[in-house]
Amino acid sequence: MIAAFFVAFGTVFLAELPDKTMVASLVLTTRFRRPLAVWVGVSGAFVLHVVLAVSIGSLLRRLPDTPVKVAVAVLFLVGGAVLLRGHAEEDDDEGAAAADVPFGRVALTAASVVGLAEFGDLTQLATAGIATRYSAPIAVALGAWCALATVAALAVTAGRWIVQHVPLSLVQRIAGGVFIVFGVLTAISAFA
Repeated sequence: MIAAFFVAFGTVFLAELPDKTMVASLVLTTRFRRPLAVWVGVSGAFVLHVVLAVSIGSLLRRLPDTPVKVAVAVLFLVGGAVLLRGHAEEDDDEGAAAADVPFGRVALTAASVVGLAEFGDLTQLATAGIATRYSAPIAVALGAWCALATVAALAVTAGRWIVQHVPLSLVQRIAGGVFIVFGVLTAISAFA
């Protein structure tokens, strides 16, 4: 049981570090300037994904790969376009207004963005695979969720630091570019 926890934690943590979800969490933190709300929303979305992965393990592997990747690619391309288009309209008042968005709305937005982007993701499939290998679904679920929540905490912490030291318009341009790259790469991998 302990081995299942640590295998799930280590595998998911390493797979999630360079993942798009870390970037999305960072961008949401810089956008809303509410790191705790973003973390709560993202972590809530991860609960759903981990429960799905552990509950239906091998079924997730049977989902058609191409439509899932195309949907994720579209989400990232649209998100990137919105970020790139919106940076010119941003100013200091926007940052103050973003900080006034209610906690629940920020958490729900973060949960929605990450919830859609993570469906069928590598870490969800890895969690499903680990769950089928070990007969300890609770340990696997806890290990995977702890890894995902830890990476999200790192992202919102970095986002908070970035907001204090880097102009928001620059962060949005860079994040928009990164989202476009993720979208293009995901679209290419859908048809490769």
